[in-house]
Amino acid sequence: MSDTASRDEPRFPPPPREPDLDECCGTGCDPCVFDIYDRRLERWRERCAAIREAHGLPPAKEPPC
Repeated sequence: MSDTASRDEPRFPPPPREPDLDECCGTGCDPCVFDIYDRRLERWRERCAAIREAHGLPPAKEPPC
């Protein structure tokens, strides 16, 4: 692969880390660590979709991008 080709390929951010089950205290916190993860995951998907669109790539069939 040429250096030019590697520069033209989109670079996607890493997905957010999913919390372990034991990171939730189970007391109904608002927001729960899983709520925060869900919001971060949605933002990550939106960022990946924007990158794909900017590079003329088709939408991802299913995350991850």
